Amino acid sequence: MVAFGFHASHEQFAPSQLLRYVQEAEQAGFTRAMCSDHFYPWSVGQGQSGFAWSWLGAALQATSLPLGVVTTPGYRYHPAVLAQAGATLAEMFPGRFWVAVGSGELLNEHITGEAWPPKPERNARLKECAEIMGALWAGGHVTHRGLVTVVDAQLYTRPAQPPPLVGAAITPETAAWLGGWADALITVSQPRQRLRKVVDAFRAGGGEGKPMYLQAHVSYASTMAEAQAAAQAQWRTNVFPSAVLAELPMPEHFDALAATARPELLGEAIRISPDLAQHCAWLEEDIALGFDAIYLHNVGVNQSAFIEAFGGRVLSEFD
Repeated sequence: MVAFGFHASHEQFAPSQLLRYVQEAEQAGFTRAMCSDHFYPWSVGQGQSGFAWSWLGAALQATSLPLGVVTTPGYRYHPAVLAQAGATLAEMFPGRFWVAVGSGELLNEHITGEAWPPKPERNARLKECAEIMGALWAGGHVTHRGLVTVVDAQLYTRPAQPPPLVGAAITPETAAWLGGWADALITVSQPRQRLRKVVDAFRAGGGEGKPMYLQAHVSYASTMAEAQAAAQAQWRTNVFPSAVLAELPMPEHFDALAATARPELLGEAIRISPDLAQHCAWLEEDIALGFDAIYLHNVGVNQSAFIEAFGGRVLSEFD
């Protein structure tokens, strides 16, 4: 049976607010959660950017939910440091923590001053980092010199079971590539045929039988006008192809680009509706594609209303 999770958006809310929301989500019937890991928000108007790893420890302690994070090793975070952070949380909260890794966005990673390479090199660096993290979790003594450098690294605090290393992909090409080495896939909602291609590519690339997670962006409100306004205000910067989003360095650049967005792009990236039956229908389609867990991200600021409505009238439809 599919599990439903709550997505905690650090770009939109202060960490203290997000902690309350994830507790509300558990009380309402959500059975897991995940969060983003940004240095900057996607737009100036979102206005937040808490440190995900501090928050994760608090959220795991404050709830009984399994939690995951989508992060980027190799730039802001050295892979040995990420491995230590993941091992610590997995030791403290056995079976409740997973790490998803992706090739990242310049928005978050440029702060170190390191050159931002093209996508093929970012993927190669990601694979190196994933192998380093896996070796450290397995108890290895790691020295590695390649696109990243590790010298004499070994973790003394390790969990009995290492956290799953999930691969983040938006395109079929990336999904196929990580199918052979990631423990699971996480992707985002997009038009049905494009999403199906991502799923098929992951399975064909070596992911057959591995778990698949979906982050579904929704905009729920009491009226269509309110739902559309919330999507426009909070998530209009995220409607462009991933190849574009990965190359913009500052929130102001995302805002400038969003001013040029065609209105129909918003509906392709976000499921906008006040109709809970329509949201159920969208989720039925996701389940048919084979997703094991669906993490719902309501892009508006009305989180408590969303949690109450979906907990009471959507999640119960899938019991």
